[in-house]
Amino acid sequence: MNNKYYSTEEALQKAKQYCAYQERSHSEVKEKLYSFGLHKNEVDELLSELISENYLNEERFAIQFAGGKYRIKQWGRIKIKYALKQKQVSEYCIKKALAGIDQNDYNKTLEKLFEQKLKTLKAEKNIFIKKRKLQDHLIQKGFETDLIRNLVAAI
Repeated sequence: MNNKYYSTEEALQKAKQYCAYQERSHSEVKEKLYSFGLHKNEVDELLSELISENYLNEERFAIQFAGGKYRIKQWGRIKIKYALKQKQVSEYCIKKALAGIDQNDYNKTLEKLFEQKLKTLKAEKNIFIKKRKLQDHLIQKGFETDLIRNLVAAI
């Protein structure tokens, strides 16, 4: 962590830069402000100022986070939901972010990951082991078990 202590004005400027660089969750910014050596009441005051000036927006963060993890890392809704919970995002914002993922694209991504994994399992002769490996892979990516079962049952 940072051992330098900042005044509230300096900390506010640093926090604005930190938030302007990329979307941040409230907990990330709070942690950053505490690392500047600020006390709880100063941190709360700066957080409310960042929110009022729209540097910090939990809903915007959740939507961007969910969209990025889905598009780039191809995570499923379950994994995204738990990652957002770890970042202490509200349930309302999590639901809104997950609703932003198009269901048709989501299904296509799941099928694409399924096909990719299936190609790597060509050598596997035992159908039960093959199905188990496919299921485990897609569950680890954070997709819903009922969607996975429908795909795996078609083999």
